[in-house]
Amino acid sequence: MEDNRIRIGITQGDINGVGYEVILKTFAEPMMCELCTPIIYGSPKVAAYHRKALDLPTNFSIISSAAEAQPNRLNIVNCTNDEVKVEFSKADPDAGKAAFDALERAMEEYQKGLIDAVVTAPINKHTIQQEGFSFPGHTEYIEQKMGEGKALMILMKDDFRMALVTTHLPVSQIAQAITKEAIMEKLDIFNQSLKMDFDISAPRIAVLSLNPHAGDDGLLGTEEREIILPALKEMKEKGILCYGPYAADGFMGSGNFSHFDGILAMYHDQGLAPFKALAMDEGVNYTAGLPIVRTSPAHGTAYDIAGKGVASEDSFRQAVYVAIDVFRNRCRYRARHANPLRKQYYEKRDDSDKLKLDAPDEML
Repeated sequence: MEDNRIRIGITQGDINGVGYEVILKTFAEPMMCELCTPIIYGSPKVAAYHRKALDLPTNFSIISSAAEAQPNRLNIVNCTNDEVKVEFSKADPDAGKAAFDALERAMEEYQKGLIDAVVTAPINKHTIQQEGFSFPGHTEYIEQKMGEGKALMILMKDDFRMALVTTHLPVSQIAQAITKEAIMEKLDIFNQSLKMDFDISAPRIAVLSLNPHAGDDGLLGTEEREIILPALKEMKEKGILCYGPYAADGFMGSGNFSHFDGILAMYHDQGLAPFKALAMDEGVNYTAGLPIVRTSPAHGTAYDIAGKGVASEDSFRQAVYVAIDVFRNRCRYRARHANPLRKQYYEKRDDSDKLKLDAPDEML
């Protein structure tokens, strides 16, 4: 009987952080392997080291490619030099290379159609820098690797979804990057993702201001009046339900965010600081706008607790759930839109006002 479970590729991330701990804890629960077929891209030797050091019960099968993945098991594709050593909490270039090798192999097998979605464990963004990876993070790398679409970072927990206009930029460069075109582009991607990836037919999106108090009508900055409001006006004319700009502090503090399907923040810390304060433990980082479904836990390598056995797997487990849900939603969305109905056409040249279904295509 054919196994139709979604194949989730999992990159090992930084081997000196908590990546393997949260992966192995997540798949210690047999039910997780009933929901999907998990394939780790990493090192069986490193995984075994973490399992023993942390006294975890999770078993796995060693395979050479996702094509050999066994159902009801955690599978590991070896794509790391067996000589690499685990040194908990250490920022090590060898660990960075191991993380990059795993990411490269996962992307390669995704492009071959061997996996359906990717969940990335946390990396050290400094040690992973090398030939082939000169990006601020996973999002930018995967966007370049796919060569199709524009990425949008969404941090989410259940119905709380925070997206960003700018991501990994120095604060000194944020204002100049906030343009009408950038806001419109991100709103368009966000709106489409909410429809296709989260099955929301008419998403409502709140947009945050750039300046304190939404600029106080120009007293504290003119970006709201000159850039953000014109962008919202134009997108509303295109049928997108977007509202704002809202002063970030009052909007989040009052709980108004709960009335919207998504929130678009202007820059990284404006959106992620309140999100992580409210939803860090089970938050998920989702990369929208690309052909690939990619998620990750909202936390980083957590060197401060690496090797201690106290890392929570909740965020990683939620990242797996989101990857499964989004992949299914995309399949349903594409099926619904595969054969759209032809536009209805009324013949205006007579008084019958009857619907004509045989009108020539050039008249539709």
